[in-house]
Amino acid sequence: MNGRKTCAHGRPPTVVARRFFVFALVVVAAGGGCHHPPPAQRPTPGPSAAELLAALTARQAAVRTMNARVRATSWIDDQRLRASVLMLVTRAGQLRFEAEVSLQGTVSILTTDGTRFSLLDLQKNELHQGPACPANVAALIRIPLLPEEVAAILLGDVHLEPPADDKPDQVSWDAERGADVLLRTDAGGRRTWLYFQDHGRDRDLIAVVRDDGKNRLWQSAYDDRRSVSTMRLPGVIRFAEGSQSFDQGVEVKFKDVTVNVVPRPQDFTLAASP
Repeated sequence: MNGRKTCAHGRPPTVVARRFFVFALVVVAAGGGCHHPPPAQRPTPGPSAAELLAALTARQAAVRTMNARVRATSWIDDQRLRASVLMLVTRAGQLRFEAEVSLQGTVSILTTDGTRFSLLDLQKNELHQGPACPANVAALIRIPLLPEEVAAILLGDVHLEPPADDKPDQVSWDAERGADVLLRTDAGGRRTWLYFQDHGRDRDLIAVVRDDGKNRLWQSAYDDRRSVSTMRLPGVIRFAEGSQSFDQGVEVKFKDVTVNVVPRPQDFTLAASP
């Protein structure tokens, strides 16, 4: 077993990112047909910040865990690598990913229980372990996020910190997207824009952008909504780090998904074999 990894400032070791390449995906081309631009002004009175926040909170309460199979394609050093990935995700930040490559089977397993991080390279029979800090979790999707932040994105929404005392939530209208925008500024000065579209009785979160008050940290988008149980879930999730576009980032395309499964604690840990 290799030595424990320690967290450092900046990106995780390149070798770790290359071994677990399952989350940087190709971008799906938009479909054809007639498209009408969204209205410049909201056609009806907009919702309040409390209403948008309530829609997000209700969704988070309704989707607690997920078991899914996705198709992943990752861009690393101008190379596109593809794999099927089995994903087990909980709202608390527990993650398990098993990457399968055609003609090879399972090649990598990555887990975190929210505190500890493990990466098993089955081709070399090597196990890497360390704390589940952003630098290590970045090996999953090449974006430095805490496990609960990664989990929220994969569950189709976002993890929000409480607002700053002197900066209440604000609501605006994005004419280009045709979406209501909730702006949250937290005590650390980070700003998060959440974009909602009305679909009958549902308010779908279609995109999230977060910055540090000056520069963009990351962005995500949620497309191709479909009904799973009684909920509308995104069939495609895209995200990108910093100022990169989605063409340079990550796309997760769901093949099968089951929500609110009951996982076992041992699903999110890996032990070294003799």
